[in-house]
Amino acid sequence: MPVLRSIRERFSREQPLRGIRVGCSLHVTAETANLVRALIAGGAEVALCAPNPLSTQDDVVDALSAEGAAVHARYGQDPAAGLAAVVKSKPQLTMDDGADLVSALAGSDLIGATEETTTGVIRARALDLGFPLIAINEGRAKDLFDNRYGTGQSTLDGVLRATNVLLAGRRVVVVGYGRCGRGVADRAAGAGAHVIVCEVDPLAALEAAMDGYEVMPAREAAADGDLFITATGNRDALRGEHFARMRDGAILCNAGHFDVEIDKGALEGERREVRPQVEEIALADGRRLYLLAQGRVVNLAAAEGHPAAVMDVIFACQALAAEALVRDQETLAPGVQPLPEAIDHEVARLKLDSMGIEIDQLTDVQRAYLSSWR
Repeated sequence: MPVLRSIRERFSREQPLRGIRVGCSLHVTAETANLVRALIAGGAEVALCAPNPLSTQDDVVDALSAEGAAVHARYGQDPAAGLAAVVKSKPQLTMDDGADLVSALAGSDLIGATEETTTGVIRARALDLGFPLIAINEGRAKDLFDNRYGTGQSTLDGVLRATNVLLAGRRVVVVGYGRCGRGVADRAAGAGAHVIVCEVDPLAALEAAMDGYEVMPAREAAADGDLFITATGNRDALRGEHFARMRDGAILCNAGHFDVEIDKGALEGERREVRPQVEEIALADGRRLYLLAQGRVVNLAAAEGHPAAVMDVIFACQALAAEALVRDQETLAPGVQPLPEAIDHEVARLKLDSMGIEIDQLTDVQRAYLSSWR
């Protein structure tokens, strides 16, 4: 993670977060550990909990605890207890993956907050925030690296690790063609799958059709698909009316943040675990459906989440956003704010440097032309 490493080295010299209490609700993985180390290097006191009980890596918990972070998470542990402990630490700045922490502190006098996910930004906008929240998810770097490349690859990685199925020739139904759904569809098509997209947004549906995918309502796709992947940020994207039409052996999984996109309560039948993270539901009519990772985000519950090269960029945005919130706290307005363009560009520049890639620069004449009405 060379981008985050370079930021950590600068933070260590400049101490931009000295004495700031930072509360984080993030997946406790090796990649997150590097973000926490950067924050501590910058002078912050960090308390960390996990938004998902199946994504925590206990060896990371032990390592970070030994380095001075207050980590309130264990694999399989109810996230509510960890969240309460971080809230009790009275953070001045928060970092969220799903807006759990900022929701619990919405009425507090925070310096500011950051949010990483699409779902979290939706939740944050529904809150009456008295402090600025920087939407990392709406930055160009996050959109490109995390949503398209990260979710696209890691979701299929989770499916393949859990099931060991062959994607080539299968009919993969992607429910939701937003930033994450596009990445999942692209990677599934690249693996030889026939991709079907279901959408409620006419523009997103049109884009999917123009990208070459078959587009149809979920009720029709239910009878046609072999593998169903939800990526909507909304609840009940797949529900009883869809389960009733699915083929024997259909596989269901979720790439969205919360485990509400697949209506698990409507999956009625005898259940048994046939492989780790694969639950068979035997329906009354004899059909069998297979639910992956209990309907939780499959790339983290059944695999290891995004590759470190992806999280390097995303967590670099988080670290620089935290610095900006502290530095500019007197001038930033309350409410959800876009990631400053300067941070997006700086992270992209650092990433290119780490890859040994050089790019062109505008000439003075070109700059003058772009700034002129002529």
